[in-house]
Amino acid sequence: MTTYAEITGWGKCLPPAIMTNDDLATFLDTSDEWIRTRTGIEERRVSHVGTSEMAAVAARNALAAAGLDANELDLIIVGTCTADEVIPNVASAVQQKIGSKHAAAFDLNAACSSFLYGMHMATQAIRTGAHRNVLLIGAERLTRILDWTRRESAVLFGDGAGAMVLQASDTESGLLSSHISCDADARDVLSLDFGTSFNRFEFDGIMQFDFVGQEIFKRAVKGMSNALEKVFAETGMTTNDVDALIPHQANKRLIDFLAKLCKVPSDKTVINIEKYGNTSSATLPIAFAEAVDSGVIKPGDTIVSAVFGGGLTCGAGMIKWGQRVTPIKPNQEQLPAGELSALDMIVPMHEKTKAAWQARAEAKK
Repeated sequence: MTTYAEITGWGKCLPPAIMTNDDLATFLDTSDEWIRTRTGIEERRVSHVGTSEMAAVAARNALAAAGLDANELDLIIVGTCTADEVIPNVASAVQQKIGSKHAAAFDLNAACSSFLYGMHMATQAIRTGAHRNVLLIGAERLTRILDWTRRESAVLFGDGAGAMVLQASDTESGLLSSHISCDADARDVLSLDFGTSFNRFEFDGIMQFDFVGQEIFKRAVKGMSNALEKVFAETGMTTNDVDALIPHQANKRLIDFLAKLCKVPSDKTVINIEKYGNTSSATLPIAFAEAVDSGVIKPGDTIVSAVFGGGLTCGAGMIKWGQRVTPIKPNQEQLPAGELSALDMIVPMHEKTKAAWQARAEAKK
């Protein structure tokens, strides 16, 4: 008998502080129209707490939806590229915060593709019998690593977390097919110049974030198209079998391209980038949670997802939802409000980075 990894729980965590496009225009050479027409983004969230705290809230919401006690978990996977610290990992912090005593816990970094990569791994772990109850999280605090003097990348990203519970099931459900890959020849077109290869004794405060938009878009289209073709071929399904498209929320134009490719109408394409921007590994689970809560996902629906991220990692998956679309317990826990507004948190980082760039330029003269 085949074992499947059914999605039984879902949840999200969005920081309360909102930064609008007009807010960004107060310190960047940009405008609401410039951002909206190029990306579809209208606002994004800025977190006053660490990645692990957001992840824990999303985790508790997903566990509540599944009606599962944290001590029943045997594996916790956190997809993130913005860990609170290098050691220990975010997953262990989540394990501690939710009171899980027995689970294995590790982080996975495939940038924006992390959640689908994690779903791919978690599904295999359940299908082989190695694990039965897996908590999968995507969580990012990207506003802490951006170069806020660079308009082309600073306007794109936001903070947030989302989570799912995957459980062993005899019912055909969950991730039925997935294909993940990496276009490593282009790994430098999306990168953050910070890590153990960085000279910490000469660090001047600049965390240079490189984002070559046109090249990323071109390779993302090719990579996701190939991945989608593979999952359609493996399942024998066609675009007529798809009930909903839930893609990585990176750019409205890219989402529109995927919808056209999959022949999914706009009312069945989940788009929330206007509210949150690109939350990297968190975009997929946040979108799934909102799609279930809003009734877009119905019992037994077939859902297709596609992602891409730094590396350049890429992937697609065909997902069959189970019969339950209502949480067993309330799953709407939220973070308490912080003392600072989004602008109060971001403007000092912009000013310090601007000053650091100016000092670096003076030093080279």
